[in-house]
Amino acid sequence: MAGPVKTEAVVLRSIRYGEADRILHVYTPMRGKLSAIAKGVRRSKSRFGGRLEPFFRLNLELHEGRSDLMTVTGAETISAYTTLRADERALNGAARACDSLGRVFDSGEAHPEVFNLLCSALTLLDDHPENATDAFQIAFRMKLLLAAGFAPQLAACANCGEAGELVGFSPAAGGVVCASCEAGSFELDGETHRFLTDALGRPLADLPSVDARVVALADRAVSETAAHHGQVRFKAIA
Repeated sequence: MAGPVKTEAVVLRSIRYGEADRILHVYTPMRGKLSAIAKGVRRSKSRFGGRLEPFFRLNLELHEGRSDLMTVTGAETISAYTTLRADERALNGAARACDSLGRVFDSGEAHPEVFNLLCSALTLLDDHPENATDAFQIAFRMKLLLAAGFAPQLAACANCGEAGELVGFSPAAGGVVCASCEAGSFELDGETHRFLTDALGRPLADLPSVDARVVALADRAVSETAAHHGQVRFKAIA
């Protein structure tokens, strides 16, 4: 319905458009992913200042017309996450998290829990930039897949339900598999299985340290699950 829209939002991406405008991709709690144009924002006297940059959390005022592209009419900063902007690791971590979210949740459907997950991730990176690790990105993606309804099965064989002797991971089956069902899977050791379980069940701030081998295997499991069951192509972690 055309007219004014007020919503909380996080800026996922900001793209230069024309001589002075920007196209914003934002994520909102009740309207999902939206696109909007901010007219004249790149002029030195713009009333928006720099608050329409990526990773800002805002109270946005928009005008919804007939096109899919809304118009930004007002913006108030809730959090600029200034600390992460001064740390290259955290800034890269925020960019990768926003990119992952935008790939999984690319519609206008309401997912307030996903909005809260993103805000929690940005707050963690702002408070503790050292958390911007590959393990953090895998855990964030696991939680996105859980919210989307296609997180991998980790408690028992995804094919037959057997809870013991889980030896492999099958993206087609949707999770770990036992020795009897391992055809078409790749080998998954116990350490990587535990990490995937922790990544899904623990808070982002409470992840264990893991080595590059575990990260590579876990990344493969998450990426191939997303591609097979959600037609989502994540950017490579490593």
